[in-house]
Amino acid sequence: MTIRVVVAEDQSAVRAGLVLILGSAPDIEVVGEAADGERAVELARALRPDLVLMDVQMPRMDGVTATGIVVAEGLADVLVLTTFDLDAYVFGALRAGAAGFLLKNAEARELIEAVRTVGRGEGSIDPAVTRRLIAEFAAAGRPARAGRGADRSVLEALTPRERQVLSTLGEGLSNAEIAVRLDMAEATVKTHVSKVLGKLKLRSRVQAAVLAQELGV
Repeated sequence: MTIRVVVAEDQSAVRAGLVLILGSAPDIEVVGEAADGERAVELARALRPDLVLMDVQMPRMDGVTATGIVVAEGLADVLVLTTFDLDAYVFGALRAGAAGFLLKNAEARELIEAVRTVGRGEGSIDPAVTRRLIAEFAAAGRPARAGRGADRSVLEALTPRERQVLSTLGEGLSNAEIAVRLDMAEATVKTHVSKVLGKLKLRSRVQAAVLAQELGV
């Protein structure tokens, strides 16, 4: 299966490099390029790619705002690519529904693998920001969902099996790893993950992972 990608990056040289790297992977196709957030949204609406590789700092519309629109309209998954691991950017992108985060200093193979991971419907957070992200969101006053704290009563909507799945998401496990851990088919895992996100009103499995950490499940 080919993963269709729109690359949104305002620096032309960097964008060309990203396109070159992604184009070297036989299962990834770059179907569009954008130099600003507004164009990224336009291309997502027109092309309906599987994934938008989104820079954070761009003219006309920043990447966080563009991510929120793309996710809210169900146009594509978003992998945020940034030179910054500062809280405001990562937290903003997470709240906007980004499926993954990767720093621009990542190696080519890491970029390709992150695109593949998100393309499979699994969240991907750069190891350089994971620990900080979880710790900050688990801290008081930094809820995973804007305006809502870590209320354990939300777990009442989940079945025992779904709670187990949520717990494994909190460990950052992939669908394949969850399938092995819980002894179930990978397709069944994917179904459970979708149900967990729906019941908890979360936009991505990355948000679910943070919530699992907050709740200590």
